[in-house]
Amino acid sequence: MPKLLSLLPALLLAALGPAAPDWVLPVGTPGKPPVWDKIAPRNLPGSPAHFTEAQMHDLRHAVDWRPGEHPPLPASVALGAGSAGACGYCHLPDGAGRPENAALAGLSADYIREQVEAFASGERAPLDGKWGPSAYMRTTAKAASAEVVREAADYFSRLRFTSHVRVVERARIARAVPTNYVYALDRSATEPLGTRIVEAPDSVERFEMRDAHLGYTAYVPPGAVAAGAALVRSGGPAGQPCALCHGAALKGGVAPPLAGRSPSYLARQLFGFRAGTRGNAGAAPMRVIAEPLSDRNIIDLAAYAGSRRP
Repeated sequence: MPKLLSLLPALLLAALGPAAPDWVLPVGTPGKPPVWDKIAPRNLPGSPAHFTEAQMHDLRHAVDWRPGEHPPLPASVALGAGSAGACGYCHLPDGAGRPENAALAGLSADYIREQVEAFASGERAPLDGKWGPSAYMRTTAKAASAEVVREAADYFSRLRFTSHVRVVERARIARAVPTNYVYALDRSATEPLGTRIVEAPDSVERFEMRDAHLGYTAYVPPGAVAAGAALVRSGGPAGQPCALCHGAALKGGVAPPLAGRSPSYLARQLFGFRAGTRGNAGAAPMRVIAEPLSDRNIIDLAAYAGSRRP
């Protein structure tokens, strides 16, 4: 019965309408660069590794371009089994993650295990059925054994998080095209940014190659960073300053660190808390805080947190 009650907000929301604005879910049309040879191995400058296109899109094998930059990958991170994917494929071998999923480096092992359990139970659900990364995370969480989850959580918790995102305030940006859960920028035209976050990789090709060194630019509305800083200090409508749980400069406390993490990912989580799709018991305090937030409040908070250095 308690588990059913925790799911009620998400069930009610599904009946009422979308949990978040469309911009936070840049699904687009998944595709691969047509110029790639599916058999010939490819290389990144400075990397000793070579992968074919097929290997770079195999969810059961982590694409590890720089094995010398992190500890040896445990089996749970390097390889998937059955319907479970390799943790290092989506979250990358160094745990830096990408805008469509979580950066796991530097999170506590207990917190990582808690989130996997929430995905497996259905208490943590996608904002929208179209959001493939969360749906696949649920499949992987259900299939992973407790030992696999423990091994992966311990590995990622020992890594140091490195931020790869720049937060830039702009009123107009190059035309944003949703593609494969991120935005690509068409620089032949411009458009108003409006009230949204558009986060794009510096190179779509390197994004497809799963380069952990790839940088991202998150475009946010003018004034968003300063407005977010004010909300962090005041606690916003809920009146609880973020540092009480997330630590000074948002570098972590009793709740996970936020500084330097993907703004679009952070926004998606705030929308999820507000909507109740993050329904496990550990998420209850954040649901209370997020419920009164406006869309613009969420954008401002995500912009500020992402702009801080970890």
